[in-house]
Amino acid sequence: MNFRDLGVLAFIIVIVAMLVIPLPTWLLSFLIIINITLSLIVLLTAMNMKEALEFGIFPSIILILTLFRLGISISTTRAILSKGDAGDVIETFGEFVTGGNILVGLVIFLLLVIVNFIVITKGSERVAEVAARFTLDAMPGKQMSIDADLNAGLISEKEARERREKVAREADFYGAMDGATKFVKGDAIASIIMVFINLIFGLIIGMLQLDYSFADAANHFSKLTVGDGLVAQIPALLVSTATGIVVTRAASDGNLGQDIIGQLFSQAKLLYIAAGTIFLLGLFTTIPDWITIPIALLLALGAYLMSRKKEEDPEELLEMEEEQVTDTMKSPENVVNLLNVDPIEFEFGYGLIPLVDAQQGGDLLDRVVMIRRQLALELGLVIPVVRIRDNIQLQPNEYRIKIKGNEMARGELLLDHYLAMSPGDDDSIDGIDTIEPSFGLPAKWITEEVKEEAEMLGYTVVDPPSVVSTHLTEIIRANAHELLGRQETKQLIDHLRETHAILVDELTPTPLSIGEIQKVLAKLLKENVSIRNLPVIFETLADYAKLTSDTDVLTEYVRQALARQITRQYVQDGSKLKVITVPAKVEKMIADSIQQTEHGNFLAMDPQDSQMVLESIAKEVERVSYMEQTPIILCSPGIRMYLRQLTERYFPQIPILSYNELDANVEIQSVGVVTVE
Repeated sequence: MNFRDLGVLAFIIVIVAMLVIPLPTWLLSFLIIINITLSLIVLLTAMNMKEALEFGIFPSIILILTLFRLGISISTTRAILSKGDAGDVIETFGEFVTGGNILVGLVIFLLLVIVNFIVITKGSERVAEVAARFTLDAMPGKQMSIDADLNAGLISEKEARERREKVAREADFYGAMDGATKFVKGDAIASIIMVFINLIFGLIIGMLQLDYSFADAANHFSKLTVGDGLVAQIPALLVSTATGIVVTRAASDGNLGQDIIGQLFSQAKLLYIAAGTIFLLGLFTTIPDWITIPIALLLALGAYLMSRKKEEDPEELLEMEEEQVTDTMKSPENVVNLLNVDPIEFEFGYGLIPLVDAQQGGDLLDRVVMIRRQLALELGLVIPVVRIRDNIQLQPNEYRIKIKGNEMARGELLLDHYLAMSPGDDDSIDGIDTIEPSFGLPAKWITEEVKEEAEMLGYTVVDPPSVVSTHLTEIIRANAHELLGRQETKQLIDHLRETHAILVDELTPTPLSIGEIQKVLAKLLKENVSIRNLPVIFETLADYAKLTSDTDVLTEYVRQALARQITRQYVQDGSKLKVITVPAKVEKMIADSIQQTEHGNFLAMDPQDSQMVLESIAKEVERVSYMEQTPIILCSPGIRMYLRQLTERYFPQIPILSYNELDANVEIQSVGVVTVE
């Protein structure tokens, strides 16, 4: 704890002590001056800030200063009633401000209370209440706006995080200000009550205990009461004014003084009109000319000087811009930025701008946010930001999806149409023939008039934004393994460390590096196995990493540990798992072709044999597909990964499972066999 912390704590303790312990009059005078000084500093700080959050501690300061002021008021009340003396400061205010007239002092005090309580405090309270309500109501919209900018590539992750924190701080600040204004209101009420207490009980104590006459008691205690009220109300008025400035302050590039001068006196014509009005007011009324004419002349002079400001030369501005652009292009930072490749890009022609533009009803940015959340739940991977930009090189209605700078898919949309996919061979509706981009199914673009008829005939009708969203989702899902690099793996490990620190420390950096863990996770994602259950994956890796460092073998162990997850992925509603089995002959053929090297095991199969296996698989897959069933190949654990290597290029979407990857309770039914002559 440093000196500043101790100072604040000591200040709070002094406030509490003032409420209980009688203080000498010289100390009261000192504390009163301190109170006025602090209130003045708060007011100046509020005037100099550019936005409310720059003075985020203001609600707490209001509470502390209010307590301090009330502590002083209680101490001075105690001194007035017990001694008939409250120090030189209060006596000076009572004599100097009132001018020896107690009634004038009371009137001034009442006016200060009215201004503070009814005008400033009441207005500040209402503004703070409305600001708190609007800020809280606007939070979801602001958060969605930040997510949209992030997905559009307009801001970075760091900027998005900072903006989210700022939104949260704004909500907390205005909520606290709504409560803090009640302190100021209560302080004003307490001041009025204390004045009456000082007057009434001062008269009683002065006459009964101090043997004053009624006139002397009234004169003496009225003077002290007015002085006490004034030294309390002046700081209270300063703090109330600061509160009003803070709650009414909008964010800008300058402080209050700069904004007032810059906005109120920015137009010379208006100053000329004001000068003319004041001049005529003095000319046609009884107001003395020596008052109106100088003011009118000052306004006219100010307007003249404003209109005579040197206009910037357009040629000079152009030269400055060219120089700036040249300097920017020459900077090494700019060249380095050109090397960046976005993980995911969505480019579209100018005809698809309404798809993205929120003002035209486009909700693609919101859909991208939902896609990232959906895939995070499905795959256990934080999908990078999707950069969305237009590209004039594309056709107006064309779009393309790029992964790490490489084009992965391309499609075409008709915004004023719907995509209809037939449930069978029905071709009775009119439309423009096309291919559904996500799954390659035959489809038609139909108009709004045909939509209802198509739905009645059993067609699946989808709007263009949904077509794009589905296509983007499938492309990202199919290429998720490419999006998982070492940096992303490190983030997953750090996230897991928060809850499973011992497990992470046991596995990395030894026996497995981040790169080796990344390879295992990427192999799982490549075969559409979710890595969301990281604790199980890391437990398995920790068990078997001491036996082997071969990432292919480790991946097989992890798959077996995720048997229930994999089974649930392919078995729906407790139904049977229908598979294409691999006979012992084919398995032996594959096992005999495995070549062991110091860098790992590889499949070195005879081209003719591999051709026969692939043809047999293709035949069985086609037959099972005609039966409207999802083709799944089942084999023994020893050859699974090698069969995957063999079929990866030709059947990337067909799952290859082993017996050890299936739950013991699932019922397996063979619907085909991979035979080789």
